[in-house]
Amino acid sequence: MIKKFLLPLFALLVIGAGCAVSNKNYMPNKKYSRQELQADYSLLRNILEKKHPALYWYTPKDSMNFYFDSLYNAIADSMTELQFGWQVLAPLTHNIRCGHTSFNMSKHWNKYISDKITPSFPLFLKVMGDTMVVTGNLNRKDSIIKKGTLINSINGIRNHELIQQLFQYLPLDGYADNVNYIRISSNFPYYHRNIFGIYKNYRVGYTDSTGAEKTTLLPMFNPVIDSSFKRKKHLLEPRPPRRLLNKERRESYRSLSIDSSINTAIITLNTFSNGGGRRLRSFIKQSFKTIRQQQVKSLVVDLRGNGGGDVNMSALLTKYLRNTPFKIADTSYAKAKSFGPYTKYISQGWLSNIGLLFVTKKKKDGYFHFGYWERHWYHPKKNNHFDGKIYVLINGPSFSATTIFCNAVKGQKNITLAGEETGGGWYGNSGLLIPDITLTNTRLRVRLPFFKIVQFNHITKTGRGVSPDLFIPPTVEGVRNAIDRKMEIVKGLIKASQ
Repeated sequence: MIKKFLLPLFALLVIGAGCAVSNKNYMPNKKYSRQELQADYSLLRNILEKKHPALYWYTPKDSMNFYFDSLYNAIADSMTELQFGWQVLAPLTHNIRCGHTSFNMSKHWNKYISDKITPSFPLFLKVMGDTMVVTGNLNRKDSIIKKGTLINSINGIRNHELIQQLFQYLPLDGYADNVNYIRISSNFPYYHRNIFGIYKNYRVGYTDSTGAEKTTLLPMFNPVIDSSFKRKKHLLEPRPPRRLLNKERRESYRSLSIDSSINTAIITLNTFSNGGGRRLRSFIKQSFKTIRQQQVKSLVVDLRGNGGGDVNMSALLTKYLRNTPFKIADTSYAKAKSFGPYTKYISQGWLSNIGLLFVTKKKKDGYFHFGYWERHWYHPKKNNHFDGKIYVLINGPSFSATTIFCNAVKGQKNITLAGEETGGGWYGNSGLLIPDITLTNTRLRVRLPFFKIVQFNHITKTGRGVSPDLFIPPTVEGVRNAIDRKMEIVKGLIKASQ
């Protein structure tokens, strides 16, 4: 085994000295002293204890103090940025159980690693409960492990234990862990590498075509040895015009299509923020105008990739679908009126402090309330309001402002939430203002939500996400055949009802 968390040094050696690093003075393998790391950690703890509005929402204070202390004591004599981030900050933010509180590497690190293909575990896996299905193999010459193969263990660790270990390093809202199944499915080699380290070979247990359990030894993926990744650079097509690139980018954020065979519109929204508020607002308005003009009878709103964003955009979509007035929150408050005395560590901290003076007010409970979200009522749109049958597709990455939308429309007679539990908390979450804390020595960043939100007409606090009305889980066959099972089932229901 190559020593755990020495990836930056190893990657640098195997990629070769010929790869220039854009930030010339940055050293990814720099070791920080224990004193420097403890100073960063103590600063982070102080900020979280004084400013985080939901630090003890799901983890009691005595338990949180235990995690703070034990991870402080786990800081080694010296650690790299990568080691400190994944060994200390990742499990710390996991135990807060706030999906908006997560760590990120420094800007220098992200710039350094952006153009590199690093050694890793070779298999991409779709993770569903305790089931892991191969979706890709970086070792292209491997004749044994193919797409669709069931994996049962890696290096002697069975699936259930392996997945639970991975989860201990990933953020989540309360106990809504569905988001992390999809998170690790999106890039299993990345998470396995950073949490378990790099091995020269991996002993992988799998099920063969006869149903028998077997094991095989897989070499790590090494981008230098796999020369096809070198040749790939010479096969790049000419760069498309910027106009086409911008169109593709917008369509990756949101799109409208109409399936005339079942008289159904499909709105896909992968964010409530990117692409600019004005453009997203115009898209939503124009979409419902088009739907009315074409006399569409059914609507599918696909929010499976929507991690949230601008609450106002979420509310705008709600106004076209909900039949009664609604609010964003029953409660929305912060622990403090500013980021002081830690403003210099907070991204855009000074500007935020000025804004907070105008939007918050201290109440008898001692908290600083963002009263607008507690008082303001939204009303359904009169023009182009959609009253037909609606299916909303959701899953783990449906988060934050998306969860607020789901809560607002759930239970309405003509609306069905279909798919899987959202990753965003149903009772509420921490958000609205989420700057980065930048630590002094390592320059690692931790997201700091400033407001606690309890949803409008909230349910009892259970720590779970919004549950679907129609549960449609992924299946092994669906993964093997690349079938969008949720969409196909919903389209089938619409067709059957006509």
